[in-house]
Amino acid sequence: MKKIGKYEICGLLGKGAMSTVYKVRFPKFGKIVALKLLSPHPHLVGSLGMEEIKERFVTEAMTMASLRHPNIASIWDFDETEGRPFLVMEYYCNNLGLIIGETYQIEDPSRALTLDKTVHYLRQILAGLIRLHQAGIIHRDIKPYNILVTDEDTVKISDFAFSKLRGEVWKPPPNLMVGSPCYAAPEQEQDPDGVDVRADIYSVGVMSHRMLTGKSPEETIIRASEFHPDLTKEWDSFLTRAVAQERRDRFASSAEMLKALEQLAADWEERKERICSIAPPLPATKKDKRDSKRILRAQSIKVRPRQAREVFQLDQLWRPRHYVNNDFKEHGDATVTDRVTGLVWQQDGSDFPMTWNEAQVYVQRLNSEHFAGRSNWRLPTVTELSSLLTETSHIADLCIEPIFSQEKRWLWSADRRSFVAAWYVSVDMGFVSWQDFSCYFFVRAVCSDSFGDFAKVVPEDH
Repeated sequence: MKKIGKYEICGLLGKGAMSTVYKVRFPKFGKIVALKLLSPHPHLVGSLGMEEIKERFVTEAMTMASLRHPNIASIWDFDETEGRPFLVMEYYCNNLGLIIGETYQIEDPSRALTLDKTVHYLRQILAGLIRLHQAGIIHRDIKPYNILVTDEDTVKISDFAFSKLRGEVWKPPPNLMVGSPCYAAPEQEQDPDGVDVRADIYSVGVMSHRMLTGKSPEETIIRASEFHPDLTKEWDSFLTRAVAQERRDRFASSAEMLKALEQLAADWEERKERICSIAPPLPATKKDKRDSKRILRAQSIKVRPRQAREVFQLDQLWRPRHYVNNDFKEHGDATVTDRVTGLVWQQDGSDFPMTWNEAQVYVQRLNSEHFAGRSNWRLPTVTELSSLLTETSHIADLCIEPIFSQEKRWLWSADRRSFVAAWYVSVDMGFVSWQDFSCYFFVRAVCSDSFGDFAKVVPEDH
């Protein structure tokens, strides 16, 4: 097996102009971590010179190592191999870019988050930035793919390749873009060395708009409330100030932006409480009106990403094209039956996230223990898990008590992407994706029930 230093290479995570990031394994005890190896593009070497690039890389490692905060990624090791430095940091399978489904074509739409989820992530991002800015560090590349998301839904700011220390002077060549298109503040594109903390504020503002609307802001006056039913005009003002073209018009600090966010969050909680205090009518479902019994594919399959959307019947953002109009019945034994699909589900699921291989063992244990009096539990297929998904909830839906545990956000399926990766479903965001077996997700086991002539129904999937 190929190695970098003492670390065994498990796969490639990404490659940029300055470095390549690998998923690697610690020897002996096998923990998975991320390793960032200096491997600059020849054009970058020609522009800056290898010594300058090495110095920038070492500065990034020292910056990360000097910080200790729950919302900033930690560095665990630093070394060299064949004259090239590398750093080792904690690894998480998910990041905000993957969660919202952002592509490299920034004009493409992405998945919009609920207001609760957006506030949850923004609080943590701004808390991490407060720590960075107090240390005199400007990140200069805040974007969804640089925001790691842990198994507990905690965010961690990562990738300090473009960070700038207070008082540091570094003049990049004219053809070098510092930051990422769309997310970089206007003054950063003109003078990367002259930015202050308000450049990061701008990036967070753009990211906030994308989380709430699925789009990047295209105008100086934000009207996000026209795209998201839970937003008020105060949110428009908040976003407009964050992405102001002139930095003097933005929030003066990440702490000031967080304070404004907390006020909006408090108003949102009051609105929810006020609306939910009145018994709401049953919400008009946007699911298919077909409520006849249907049988879903129970046999696991291997599907490549190129065919997955068609096989799993997903739209461009990897969400179900059609939703099942479920008819759930709780049994009081930690299981729920959907009388439409004939499936019996664990109501909660595994206590902890686990790897895909551990998920197989977990299901076997449920069967050996006859959980809820049954011994035919299995990992659900993507098609079965998708039957539990609903469209993005808004304020009226939040008043309805959920049937299933809301803490189990990402669920493994039995369907494989390859011999080392499997498909999973995000139940809170309502999309399908894949990850390596080594990633940690929850399990919600399923088994088939029988109801009369159900077997006569034609399967939904193939």
